[in-house]
Amino acid sequence: MSSSMSGKEGTDPKTGRERSGTQDSTPSAPMPLRHASEAFLRHLRVDRGLSPETARAYAVDLAQMEAFVRGRFERSTVALEDLTPQVIRSFLADGHQRWRKTTQGRKLATLRSFFRYLNEEGLVEGSPAEGVAYPRMRSRLPDFLGIDAVFHFLDALRQSSQPPGASWRRARNWALFETAYSSGLRVSELVGLNRQDLDLEGGMLRVLGKGGRERVVPVGSQALQAVEAYLRKLDPQPLKLTGDAAALYRNARGGRLTVRSVHRILRSELERCGLWQRVSPHGLRHSFATHLLSSGADLRAIQEMLGHSSLSTTQRYTHVHLDQLMKVYDAAHPRSRKTKD
Repeated sequence: MSSSMSGKEGTDPKTGRERSGTQDSTPSAPMPLRHASEAFLRHLRVDRGLSPETARAYAVDLAQMEAFVRGRFERSTVALEDLTPQVIRSFLADGHQRWRKTTQGRKLATLRSFFRYLNEEGLVEGSPAEGVAYPRMRSRLPDFLGIDAVFHFLDALRQSSQPPGASWRRARNWALFETAYSSGLRVSELVGLNRQDLDLEGGMLRVLGKGGRERVVPVGSQALQAVEAYLRKLDPQPLKLTGDAAALYRNARGGRLTVRSVHRILRSELERCGLWQRVSPHGLRHSFATHLLSSGADLRAIQEMLGHSSLSTTQRYTHVHLDQLMKVYDAAHPRSRKTKD
């Protein structure tokens, strides 16, 4: 068989490139962005084990990039070579009015990760995204509740769960947010808890965090009391346990609570007890870290409990703490007040 007949025709399932029947004929067609994106997303889900939510965010960013190029340059099919540094800058500039700078930065990070993967696979050389600078962002202090506000919120939840006719979901909400604040959990970690992860006697909780990293964190006495009260009300319920039967926190149908549900429940409960601050479930995690730091906890210990891989991530709470100290100082110190002429 001659060398001109040794190749295989068709489409390479990995790259999406057209394969000719010869090895030394015309170059293969440019690789479509869509095929490269699909390979990258499979890599994220299978090889890196990213959560469906994280993989979905990557997919949205790449799909928006493709739609931008198709619309701006009237392309029926977008190829990788269409993504130049100038095009990527135009893409980010196009979303300037719609996206926060943090969102623009995330989309650029997605493109950098995407091309890094393609380089590792030998599908392209270089990365047009590396020639694009990240947007300059002001350091934003995370939203959090003060200690008095947290106590008011959690005490209101406890009181609403105690009347004899109160729904088991009232007890669930109390336990849910006591656990979030007591252990500084991410909302994804909170809804991912199973009953077997909680050691009621030892007051410890096993948490599966980002990247599949497992850690063990303490649970406060108030949170333990709330969880026990919730389980006492949950177990007699004639719920049809759908999905994962091991889930700790359940919805009205018996399934596992979702991240979106926790956001909705928190917003409703904050309004119910008269707190109108726009705080997300992640705000309770920020509150946990800020209050520990204010009480003298070691930064390394806070890093361990939060599950941060880098201490620099935890150190932003020192800025929150100092900012709060300056507010107290300016309000209370007699020599810090501005005097009138």
